Amino acid sequence: MGKAALITLLAAVYTVQRCCGFSQSVDNDFTFTIPAGNRECFFQTMKKDATLEIEYQVLDGSSLDIDFYLYSPHGDLLLSEERQSDGVHTLETVDGDYQFCFDNTFSRISEKVIFFELILDHLNEEVEEQEDWKNYVTGTDLLDMKLEDILETINSVKGRLGKSLQIQTLLKAFEARDRNIQESNYDRVNFWSMVNLLVMVVVCVIQVYMLKSLFEDKRKSRP
Repeated sequence: MGKAALITLLAAVYTVQRCCGFSQSVDNDFTFTIPAGNRECFFQTMKKDATLEIEYQVLDGSSLDIDFYLYSPHGDLLLSEERQSDGVHTLETVDGDYQFCFDNTFSRISEKVIFFELILDHLNEEVEEQEDWKNYVTGTDLLDMKLEDILETINSVKGRLGKSLQIQTLLKAFEARDRNIQESNYDRVNFWSMVNLLVMVVVCVIQVYMLKSLFEDKRKSRP
């Protein structure tokens, strides 16, 4: 096997490995129900100089609001939001476990359905991995195509696919929230329609009774 063919084979193998094992970002999304008067907390382990993005939405529940708190690995309160229906937050991280909590203690009756998504970007690891391929390839001047261009294109496609998946997930969450609002409005319309119908029937019966009583002869016949 010639040198050029060997180099091309190594490049192809590495390209396939990169396609199957990118570490640009990790996306996780969850949906859970938090009962009235409760508080739910989650932990996420992060590394130094990485990026953590948190996006949440209230899909169902009275007023569609929730309290949100984010704590650093040292226990410091980084941000807090009260009575919000959704939010997006991005921060640079350090080594440790980040804690974020959803608080529904202000509600004594209604439970809430919460959707949240975590996007974890390990920037330093990605840069190091992208440079590793240069250690396995020599004589790049013999190649007809540039490996850098191939890798850049694959990274671009991977990033756009990941972004498309993220947008689709968010759209599904918006659709679920809108559907819950419509179903709630539908139930309210049916309930108040039945109440109005019942009131109309009662009023009708009372009116008939009152009119009938006006024409009744209340005089007693004498023997």
